[in-house]
Amino acid sequence: MSKRERTAGVAAGAAGALAAVAAWDLLQRQHSVLRNYPLVGHLRYLLEGIRPEIQQYFIESNTEGRPFDREIRDTIYERAKGIHGEQAFGTERDVNLAGYEYLVHSIAPLEPPAEPPRVVIGGPDCSRPYSMALLNVSAMSFGALSANAIRALNKGAALGGFAHDTGEGGLTPYHLENGGDLIWEIGSGYFSTRTSDGNFDPAKFVENSSHDQVKATSLKLSQGAKPGIGGVLPAAKVSAEIAAIRGVPEGEKCVSPPGHSVFSTPVELIEFIARMRELSGGKPAGFKLCVGSRTDVLAICKAMLQVGTTPDFIIVDGSEGGTAAAPLEYEDHVGMPLTDGLMLVHNALVGSGLRDRIKLGASGKVAAGNDIVKRLIQGADFTNSARAMMMAIGCIQSLRCHTDRCPVGVATQNPRRSRALDVADKSERVHRYQQATVAEAVKMMASLGAGSPEELNPRLLRRNVSEVENASYAELYEWLQPGELLAGARPSWSVDWQDASPDRFGSPAVGR
Repeated sequence: MSKRERTAGVAAGAAGALAAVAAWDLLQRQHSVLRNYPLVGHLRYLLEGIRPEIQQYFIESNTEGRPFDREIRDTIYERAKGIHGEQAFGTERDVNLAGYEYLVHSIAPLEPPAEPPRVVIGGPDCSRPYSMALLNVSAMSFGALSANAIRALNKGAALGGFAHDTGEGGLTPYHLENGGDLIWEIGSGYFSTRTSDGNFDPAKFVENSSHDQVKATSLKLSQGAKPGIGGVLPAAKVSAEIAAIRGVPEGEKCVSPPGHSVFSTPVELIEFIARMRELSGGKPAGFKLCVGSRTDVLAICKAMLQVGTTPDFIIVDGSEGGTAAAPLEYEDHVGMPLTDGLMLVHNALVGSGLRDRIKLGASGKVAAGNDIVKRLIQGADFTNSARAMMMAIGCIQSLRCHTDRCPVGVATQNPRRSRALDVADKSERVHRYQQATVAEAVKMMASLGAGSPEELNPRLLRRNVSEVENASYAELYEWLQPGELLAGARPSWSVDWQDASPDRFGSPAVGR
């Protein structure tokens, strides 16, 4: 057969294939675009498939990307690689825009301390307190993340001396492999401490909390991505290994119950936290929540007063946070943003006379040094970061975490994809990122004239109320005095304080 004949044969075959596709497009009934535009209509689906990449790489500006803009992503990547330095030619942000926030520097800035400050977690009922870093790895489960991602995060935590929250997916060998400090999170599915029928198993809790690496235990009440419903692991990610670790069926969507079975009232919640501390041998115990109702928070405070003990820490998650799979309606429209939730919990504890016994963590889009300083001013003692830590180990914000097709091996259970994530290299990167970001936060505090987090105050953070007016957080928000609610709540808090009961969640009136 001549070359011309072979070419003609290939062309005829291609034409036949295209004719077959066109015929199928005309006959199928699922896609109206293809019925009206056979063959050409496939371009629409091709372009739709690569739309996020086109948007991210060719259209968005340095400050427009969501959830994290290019400027922040570049900062994380460069710090993780150890190459981040100063930027040139001034800010690209509109500093006159309503909502813009800035920190108030001092005419007499200080020299930063040689070592970054740490926070001792452990109240009067805790016999084994833990020294927490200012920035730690926030809750992300094995299952949502790959084994190599968990290994890299934990080894980075071991290198840098910061904590790694396990997420609610259970305590796994990958968390324990590299020796990093762990905060073991328990959700409503009770993974790693679960009976065969899905209830809490005290014996398994004692066994797992006894690991030296487990420095504290945390009960997850709710999370920023989807407050009010349980955690979700899509079916595509429920491998045989995940199913065995969690005690659930392989290949089926893993959905935790929306609420806990170990408590139903604020008093029972506080009693269970105390039980967690006792079962773990005196290690710090606390809980995490995305704030909804102020009445519920005050009910928990009243329960602490009634029971006579407190959690050692509370982690406040903002509705803007979330590495997890979640319905769009919940991601966009349920839960309190971190700024409001954090200040609410801080003020509730101050007003109840309990703040000095409980440390507060903040989790929700913490990525740069200014984020840490801002959260400390708003009432936090330490911060946790999830997505920025993912970026430090290679995440490119492809927004495919829930599909099991993560292109860089971070959020997948596909062995071929996760193999791309080199643990030795990425652990060094997460260590460098955390170290550089905390150093920047400490330097910023010194620039404000604060020698330690305790010297920060709400006057040091200001917000543009409009394009021609701004005010400090001390002016914009209420700040309760120690024990004020016990002496008689001010009018703006009195209805919620009266409605709050240690014996029930919710309120007979509308919470604020």
